[in-house]
Amino acid sequence: MPPRSHSPQAPDFIEAVDAAIAQFLDSRVEIAERIGAMPLLEQARFATAGGKRLRAAFCWWGYVAAAPVADAAALTRAAASLELLQASLLVHDDIIDNSDTRRGAPSAHRAFQARLGGDRAESYGIASAILLGDVLFDWSIAMLESSGLPSEALDRARGIVAEMRSEVLLGQYLDVAAGFDATDATTLEAQQEQAATVLEYKTARYTVARPVQLGATLAGGSPELIAMLGRYGSLVGQAFQLRDDILGVFGDPELIGKPAGDDLREGKRTTLVLQALGLSNEADRTALRAILGTPTDDAAVDRARRIITDSGALEIVEDQIEALLYRATVELDSVALPPEAKTALTRLAKRAATRER
Repeated sequence: MPPRSHSPQAPDFIEAVDAAIAQFLDSRVEIAERIGAMPLLEQARFATAGGKRLRAAFCWWGYVAAAPVADAAALTRAAASLELLQASLLVHDDIIDNSDTRRGAPSAHRAFQARLGGDRAESYGIASAILLGDVLFDWSIAMLESSGLPSEALDRARGIVAEMRSEVLLGQYLDVAAGFDATDATTLEAQQEQAATVLEYKTARYTVARPVQLGATLAGGSPELIAMLGRYGSLVGQAFQLRDDILGVFGDPELIGKPAGDDLREGKRTTLVLQALGLSNEADRTALRAILGTPTDDAAVDRARRIITDSGALEIVEDQIEALLYRATVELDSVALPPEAKTALTRLAKRAATRER
């Protein structure tokens, strides 16, 4: 069912997306039972549960920006398919980052590990979670293709979906490579340039730009509209990731669902961290470098937070987020949009960048 208000995060919309995902996973029971892979399906239900459903919302309102919604149920299913893609990437992300938790519960590989127990449990957990991520990646396409939207709409969408899937995987590789390539000998400018590229392709494109363009493409939107939504989406997606970088250091574990300072322990040289390294004095720079990528305790996390704040990096990144949001709203003003779509896309942009309800 469609949202009953202009709120892009209206509870009825989130509930409709949740229901569409549950129904799709129900349709996989027969094959999972026949093959004997029900534990994978059970974990798929957990991996796809919860979340803000931002990608689905951007897709929905991208469609509304181009045309009235003719089949709300079919569009909801198509938009919800993006949440399966998101879940697949998070499952793999947790393996790459060696994360024990996701949204306050055991990450997929840890859940599989606990299911088996014994000496080989860890290997089983990792292997099973890799396959879970692969299955969800495949099912995201199956859900889109079976959404019930007209074949001509799906024909238009396949190119942008394929591009999105390639971009996010290659962006993920670049993020992994950056973590291993970064050394004190690498210039700060080179690291910042690479961080900006990772930000665009690992997050901004598949979180906002491609979902909102997908919606408009499904609706048969004009090239001008789709191009504008791509620019808008890139700006909002960058703001989204910058906020994520801040939360990865300063976020409340109860709200973000993972331990405080996890990004520091993983040694992520985000835009926030790179700004701090560039602006700090030599003593603080050396201390922050020593903290990155180590099994950091709470005292070290607190010290890193102080260094980042004292350097002015936190304030700079907050200003960058505000600037990106402003530029995104300017983009929305550049093309005639239905008022409800413009209102929703403006609110969605703010929600993505602030994580406010």
